[in-house]
Amino acid sequence: MFPRPAPILGLVVLLLVAAAPARAQDRALASPGARRSLRAVEVAEPPSIDGVLDEPVWTAAEPATDFVQADPLEGQPATERTEVRVAFDHDFLYIAARCLDSDPSGVIVNEIRKDFVPREQDAFEVLLDTFLDRRNGFVFSTNAAGARADTQIANEGREVNTNWDAVWWVAAARNVEGWAAEFKIPFKTLRYEGGPGHDWGINFARRIRRKNEVTYWSPVSRAFSIFRASSEGDLTGLPPLNPGRNIRVKPFLLGGATRAVGGEAFDGNTTGGVDVKVGVTPSMALDLTVNPDFAQAEADEQQVNLTQFSLFFPEKREFFLENSGIFYFGDIPRNARQPSRFRPPEEDLLLFFSRRIGLTESGEQLPLHGGVRLTGRAGAYGLGLMTMQGEAFGARPGENYTVARVRRDVLANSDIGAIIVSRDASGRADDFNRVYGVDANFRFVRYFNVNGFAARSDTPGERRNQATGKLAVGWEDSLKRLQASVMHIGEGFRDDLGFVRRTGVLRTFFDWAWMPQPERLRRRGIRQVQPHARVFSYYNPSSDIVSRTGHAGVQITWNNGAIFEYAFEPRTEAITTPFRLRPDIAPIPVGRYDWRQHLFIVETDHSRAFSGSLRFTSGGFWSGTQRNAQASLLYRPNSRLVFDAGIQVSDIALEAPAEQFTTTLVNLRSGYAFNTNMFLDSLLQYRTDVKQFSANIRFNLIHRPLSDLFVVYNDQQYPDRDIAAGRAVVVKYTHMFAF
Repeated sequence: MFPRPAPILGLVVLLLVAAAPARAQDRALASPGARRSLRAVEVAEPPSIDGVLDEPVWTAAEPATDFVQADPLEGQPATERTEVRVAFDHDFLYIAARCLDSDPSGVIVNEIRKDFVPREQDAFEVLLDTFLDRRNGFVFSTNAAGARADTQIANEGREVNTNWDAVWWVAAARNVEGWAAEFKIPFKTLRYEGGPGHDWGINFARRIRRKNEVTYWSPVSRAFSIFRASSEGDLTGLPPLNPGRNIRVKPFLLGGATRAVGGEAFDGNTTGGVDVKVGVTPSMALDLTVNPDFAQAEADEQQVNLTQFSLFFPEKREFFLENSGIFYFGDIPRNARQPSRFRPPEEDLLLFFSRRIGLTESGEQLPLHGGVRLTGRAGAYGLGLMTMQGEAFGARPGENYTVARVRRDVLANSDIGAIIVSRDASGRADDFNRVYGVDANFRFVRYFNVNGFAARSDTPGERRNQATGKLAVGWEDSLKRLQASVMHIGEGFRDDLGFVRRTGVLRTFFDWAWMPQPERLRRRGIRQVQPHARVFSYYNPSSDIVSRTGHAGVQITWNNGAIFEYAFEPRTEAITTPFRLRPDIAPIPVGRYDWRQHLFIVETDHSRAFSGSLRFTSGGFWSGTQRNAQASLLYRPNSRLVFDAGIQVSDIALEAPAEQFTTTLVNLRSGYAFNTNMFLDSLLQYRTDVKQFSANIRFNLIHRPLSDLFVVYNDQQYPDRDIAAGRAVVVKYTHMFAF
């Protein structure tokens, strides 16, 4: 019998009491009943996309002005003026942004590569909500050097896909008044309802990095970002739109040579395939892939695992990343206000994790015949269906991987949905795993959230509890965060296409943070002092504690974005099965372990040419002690070149078993952007415990929109062993045809 967690109902009452001051604060921001509106104008002659706003349309069009701060002084006027105008012709949407600046020399640019990081420099962003559902949209970003970043969002940023790529153009130029940018976005790049009389949602954001100031045209609470579509304004005046056929065919050719570690010769490989995208309806896309290959995907960063669980490695393959938000179902991560280079994922259960398709546990690629994906919207419904068929590989049979997802919008900003996830081994009727689930996400009075799910797996021969479920409530506004959740995972629950850390547990989670930004501290260089606390607790079916991690600390954020955090973390672990921290040491014995550790985090201003980060943990560790340090140094001498060196050192001393060891992991990332369409990147890594060196060097030329040439070199070797290094060279060419 699981223990009964502290009542979540009590927290609900507390959250509702907390709503009063937040609603008063909310009145300083735009409300849905008083949305800002901007009218787009038609142009007879398209403007030149050069960042110089000298065309007549940019003088005649109505400007969006009077931007409002979200940070540091929420609700106050922006300190620098921004003017945005929108125009269109038959095929394109044009956006011009004039970012005036009282100190043009202070504009910060430190990247020109594709999908740059807007928060680390001066940037301008556009949100387009093409269905006007106040939930989903596309975000296009640039900086004063004309770098490009595009993002697809779902459910107001609950799912963010930074790997979504679209055909569009942007140019920016500095001037004596500051800087300016011009966007050219094809209508067929976007999904929308065709026909006359359709308005879109729109918002604009500007970051003035030297002040660490974030402003919006349609005000957004400091608690959120431009992804908060419910805070957007309206774009009117658009013409009747016809999405057309919207067919894209993208064949690829791949050639290379590979030698496995310890191999004697290189094996050549030449292959090809094709990806096809068809606009089935204006809001629904069908994707087909034949003989897909992901040899150009970025290599995984190695990790040191000092736990009894599998490590989490993110998905990096393009086909699975596009429109991935529709399939999201599981433990929804908390809103991260400050970026951190050391923020590990906190998911305990992801019901669908696409990395399980066509990849082994070690990240090796399994061959796939191909697959089909259908994603999009049909009225109030979001729909997703994907099926992939794998080839037989050695003694491993071919497998079919399928996921089906439906989500229905309800109320103003809420949804309910269902999912089916399935893995079937070809030709084996008794070798399958299926998971069925339903979920609901509700938001009330702007900041109060309730979400949960229930799911069940179906695995042949499993007689134990195969159910899982979660209920969570939370309140998050500019000043505070209060959250609580309870999740149960049955001991027989199995999800072959998911990520599950533990089974047979009940997990409770409580989180509190207070985030004021008093003026007296800001004048002394401190933006925010944030005391916070959280605790994860796990119980087994006999009501015994399995694991507990507490965290009580304070985080200080300076005006320039630098961060210092100290936290005290009491921990409890009770294990019933011995496990090894490393293959070459004795296992941790069965028993209960209690210890305390101290955490220090320092991050300097990442907008500077030199910046650094440090995470240091010291204190107890199982039956002994630990000192664990992660450090990185980032050097960007200009906007084209970057060096990122990192080191992790884990010094562990145990009493039972009597073991002492030190593990060091070193990595060096470097990148050079020849221009906004050509890049050279490398990742070098070395681990002392396994004495393994690996290298991944990747050249990428975007020779036309959504068309690439990749040249990739991989190297893996063990310097202390007399065996041949594993090496591979791959050349991949893709070419996109649009109809």
